[in-house]
Amino acid sequence: MFTKGRIIFTVLFFISFVVLMIYAYRKDLKINRRHFPKTYKILLVIVLIFSILFFIVKFKSLIMK
Repeated sequence: MFTKGRIIFTVLFFISFVVLMIYAYRKDLKINRRHFPKTYKILLVIVLIFSILFFIVKFKSLIMK
């Protein structure tokens, strides 16, 4: 079961993770463009996976009540 504290922690962790990923990506943008073209797709996949997992867990806990 998810308590309010766990949900708040998950949301804050997810937001901070995304912000740090964007910061790191922007910081190395010139180098990434040269050596790793189209890495934004990987970032989008990571965000999508975390979102899907969060919603699966959230809706599973709502259904199981």
